[in-house]
Amino acid sequence: MALLEVQNLTVEFDLGVESLRAVNDVSFAIDAGEALGLVGESGSGKTVTALSIMRLLDRSAKIVQGHIWFDGQDLAAESESAMQSIRGRRIGMVFQEPMTSLNPGFTVGEQVAEVYRYHLQLSSVEARRRTIEMFERVKLPGAREMFRKYPHEFSGGMRQRVTIAAALACGPSLLIADEPTTAVDVTIQAQILSLLRELQRDLNLALLFISHDLAVVSELCTRAAVLYGAQLVEVGSTDAIFTAPNHPYTAGLIRSIPQRGQPLQGIPGTIFDLRTPPPGCRFHPRCIYARPRCSWDAPPLTKSSTNSQAEKAHVYSCHYPLGLRVE
Repeated sequence: MALLEVQNLTVEFDLGVESLRAVNDVSFAIDAGEALGLVGESGSGKTVTALSIMRLLDRSAKIVQGHIWFDGQDLAAESESAMQSIRGRRIGMVFQEPMTSLNPGFTVGEQVAEVYRYHLQLSSVEARRRTIEMFERVKLPGAREMFRKYPHEFSGGMRQRVTIAAALACGPSLLIADEPTTAVDVTIQAQILSLLRELQRDLNLALLFISHDLAVVSELCTRAAVLYGAQLVEVGSTDAIFTAPNHPYTAGLIRSIPQRGQPLQGIPGTIFDLRTPPPGCRFHPRCIYARPRCSWDAPPLTKSSTNSQAEKAHVYSCHYPLGLRVE
């Protein structure tokens, strides 16, 4: 059984006079120790999916369908008090912008030590010792001195290391990282990715890594799930997706990865308003391969014929799959 299995997850936001479906019938699974990348443009439903797993959705949002199985528990049906014992203890989360997830009024050491005191009921002395050890583990220089510093005294990369330390403090079996390298430069991004790769391997973490960048996902994850317009359009190993994507949107994301000496290739058009999704395939208004059928008939998720017997098949949602190597 997978450590995390999201089944037919559907999330809606109540806008008063109408509702907006931000996640529509999304399913995927992650085994213990496995890294899965969740990829898509802004507005595709990546962060809402992560917040649904953590049950941290805004009050206007509601899970209207589906299950979120984590280690045998359906998180979609758990009470808030039960979730408080799971968040931080069994599932850790690293957010996109560390400055907004750290309290500017407390030292970073106090904030991480609080995780130990709350979840493990450790004394202040022991919590401080464990916090310094975790700072060293995430390669925060001068860990003992850093305990007494405030978030504004840190660089973006150092703040992100602190949030990773807080997320991993209690030894969770699943880590959700929501675009943790977006707010840092390329050099720091490489360091954070290297750190996450090392921690995932050493701690046997299951990792859900959320990004809009397939190139980053290919460095860190063995499998990828691609979202477009709140729906899943392709899932498979990163090797299969990069060498032979079946969905035109996935192929477009790959072509848009900057290549030295080559002109940047973008995906034409923009993502639609989720309040008024197009009929048929949601990508068809932007798809250069679209045919008349695509405008009225929504394609189901289909297993690739090349590995249809595999336990974790390469699946896609397209009537006319590419099946072509992307050069």
